[in-house]
Amino acid sequence: MDFKKIMMGPEYDFLRTNPRLGGRIILLGLGGSYAYGTSNENSDIDFRGVTLPLRSDLLGMTAFEQYEDSATDTVIYSFRKMVKLLLECNPNTCEILGLDEEQYLIKTGIGQELIDNSSLFLSKRAVKSFGGYAGAQLRRLQNAIARDSMPQTERERHILNSVQNTLEDFQSRYGNFEYGTVHLYLDQAVTAGMDTEIFVDASQTHMPLRDYQKMFSALNNVIRDYDKIGKRNKKKDDNHLNKHAMHLIRLFLMAIDILEQGQIKTHRVDDRKLLLDIRSGVFLKEDGTFDEEFYRILGEYEMRLKSAAQNSVLPEQPDMDKVEAFVESVNQRALERV
Repeated sequence: MDFKKIMMGPEYDFLRTNPRLGGRIILLGLGGSYAYGTSNENSDIDFRGVTLPLRSDLLGMTAFEQYEDSATDTVIYSFRKMVKLLLECNPNTCEILGLDEEQYLIKTGIGQELIDNSSLFLSKRAVKSFGGYAGAQLRRLQNAIARDSMPQTERERHILNSVQNTLEDFQSRYGNFEYGTVHLYLDQAVTAGMDTEIFVDASQTHMPLRDYQKMFSALNNVIRDYDKIGKRNKKKDDNHLNKHAMHLIRLFLMAIDILEQGQIKTHRVDDRKLLLDIRSGVFLKEDGTFDEEFYRILGEYEMRLKSAAQNSVLPEQPDMDKVEAFVESVNQRALERV
């Protein structure tokens, strides 16, 4: 597929006409399945990129984080936001720096410098960031299976586990829960048609309303996913299961490369057969669960990630002096642009 020709189509005119994009884009490349090498005939085209700040962003009152075009599934990050996310080893932004040469549609000299300096941003934070994304992907997989195949009591216990994991994610993101307590537990159901259900004992004092809303919105999303009503579309749901499973393994593979070798490898050429086998349903059984071989593979990569985390070649934290020098150099050149 000629992605550069596609990029020149009228639906992508914003790349050339938007004053924040145009000649300020330093990187633009493939995203999603085409970036990973796992695309099929139904895959969407995603573009991901980085753009330099305007002079007013650096010296004046304007601010900009990212440009999104939902019609074309295009996301372009500001250089500042890109750096911030890279310092956290955010998987979505790390991927942009790990493409093969032919997968870049735009790459300027500064864009190449960003790629060449990708090691500046890599640290053992990748354990938490990639592990967190993989954990979330695994829970999506488990949740989808649980909705269809588990008895009600076991299903409710599984929901509780997922809700508790969601709460742990919240606490790890926002720090210690200093405004009170939230206790979740299973007990005899009071809701008709259920044997057991989840109960909550909660007490908060002087908690910011927005934090409260975010926490309970996250928990509510877990319950909502379980309680969707409607006839199961087996083919559609199986495709989603397989895609979740594939991305779970892909995240492990990318994280292991980063931790063991200090390299970002987005295009999974050597792993393509395994990933495509997972996506095509080789490991999915008729009852909507995965076979033992898939869980053996998953267990193997979980152990490899644990070992890679313990023996990683990466520093605990990025060298901020070097990062700062690089960022200042790029921003200085951004200021010199008209």
